[in-house]
Amino acid sequence: MKSEDIPFEGGPMDGRVLSVALGPTGHPPKTYRIPVPDPDGGPATVLVYRRVPRGHSRRLGLIQGWKYLHDPDDSSGGGLRWPWSKPAGAPGAARTATPDDAGPDDANE
Repeated sequence: MKSEDIPFEGGPMDGRVLSVALGPTGHPPKTYRIPVPDPDGGPATVLVYRRVPRGHSRRLGLIQGWKYLHDPDDSSGGGLRWPWSKPAGAPGAARTATPDDAGPDDANE
């Protein structure tokens, strides 16, 4: 499996470089979660880092590499997002049909 040395910025991992396994597309994961055990035996704290471009080429604007930035308030929820799914905050995302909704055939009754 291929891996790449990727720098981390911000948070407790600031300035460190870790070897991160690449996915089937040749890119590192979009989020990198690091569980940190509690010294008192409590629940582990999870550090979340987001993948961002390290830089772009001048001529074509291609991404030169990746780095991870610390994301203290992780809003992704950690679940998978499919391309055909509605956004989590969309107004009609959790709407269900109610008896008050009139369909086109119900209008003439």
